[in-house]
Amino acid sequence: MTRELATIVDFIRFGASRFGAAGLTFGHSYDNALDEATHLVLHALHLPHDLSPAYGQARLTEAEKQAVLALIDRRIDEHKPVAYLTGEAWFAGLKFKSDARALVPRSPIAELIQGGFSPWLDGRTVERALDLCTGSGCIGIAMAAHNPHWRVDLADISEEALSLARENVEFQDVGERVRVIRSDLFAGLAGERYDLIVSNPPYVTEQEFAALPPEYGHEPALGLRAGADGLDFALRILADAAEHLNDDGLLIVEVGESERALVERLPQVPFSWIEFHVGQMGVFLLDRHDLVEHAEAIRAAAQGR
Repeated sequence: MTRELATIVDFIRFGASRFGAAGLTFGHSYDNALDEATHLVLHALHLPHDLSPAYGQARLTEAEKQAVLALIDRRIDEHKPVAYLTGEAWFAGLKFKSDARALVPRSPIAELIQGGFSPWLDGRTVERALDLCTGSGCIGIAMAAHNPHWRVDLADISEEALSLARENVEFQDVGERVRVIRSDLFAGLAGERYDLIVSNPPYVTEQEFAALPPEYGHEPALGLRAGADGLDFALRILADAAEHLNDDGLLIVEVGESERALVERLPQVPFSWIEFHVGQMGVFLLDRHDLVEHAEAIRAAAQGR
């Protein structure tokens, strides 16, 4: 059946068709079969991800064909995200190492980073930033790479995730300005204060987690599950963030589909929900003074979690 396949484009189209026919789920860096197949084929051929279309008609050797087909089969048989099969993922225009030690990089916060956090940081000075629940380190490392004068801390409770983050710090050569710290949210950051705190914590509800497609089963559950309403971590972050922000500091947190539950639980808090190119995606922003003003309500909501 595959004898007729010859060129790079042939194999990308073939992979996308097989992925679609197999009913795979797309949501780990890519949202469609064609982009996943492109990543997989170019990786197998040791070609850059932004290869010019002019090379699309280049023909594969027999050994190359077998390498590509083997990866296509693994994606279908194992339902493993392409980033884990290739060991790499792209985020905010940068390549990161990716494996099962941490979630596959995919946050919409990448758009904020590439856009300089405008208009939110316009006119503000940032010297220190924190990526809380850093996982692979992609958000904090990208902030450092796009802002050469920032010093950035990466914090996570998982030593496995932090080991991957350290590899990515070295891979992106930002070690002089980026620290990796093991911390259960803010517990290990006593005395540290930042101009900007960005967090993509776990926010999947228990009901949602039980219904996730098999692709998500390859990722650490620690990075996904967040209680009955998906707010176990977001509320704790809200309760303690003010203590770690400078006077005019900003907090940005991704809560995904748990946005509605958060607004219902804290209707008095003036969350700013950020609009992305594709619309609102469950990412809010708060000034430190808003956190202080509504501290009592936030603490009450966070108690017992």
